[in-house]
Amino acid sequence: MTKKIEKALKAALLENGEMSHGLYEFDLEDGLDYWRDSLREDNDDYLFAVTENSGDVAMVLFEKAGKIHINEQAREKLQALWISDAYTRNMKKLIPMFAKQLKAGHIPANGVKEGLFA
Repeated sequence: MTKKIEKALKAALLENGEMSHGLYEFDLEDGLDYWRDSLREDNDDYLFAVTENSGDVAMVLFEKAGKIHINEQAREKLQALWISDAYTRNMKKLIPMFAKQLKAGHIPANGVKEGLFA
């Protein structure tokens, strides 16, 4: 099960695969206020969360300034925020952890401070 989740996450996050707006609405939309508060409380520069269900993947990214990006736009923004090849390198490290969290029924969310994960 974890390997299937990893495969779906890799396709969406590393291979620029399509993401599901319906899954975003179902799994992530209700958590927007919680993650926005978490971003502020932890004084992060941005925060992103991902989810997977039956091979579909969705993603949301919050910027400190308040802007929210969904799915492909979230992926593109995170790629731009992480310099050079940091996005690919970081995602290769994070995807196995994300898959384990998702398998356990949790939605992984990462707050990031500028300069970290670069």
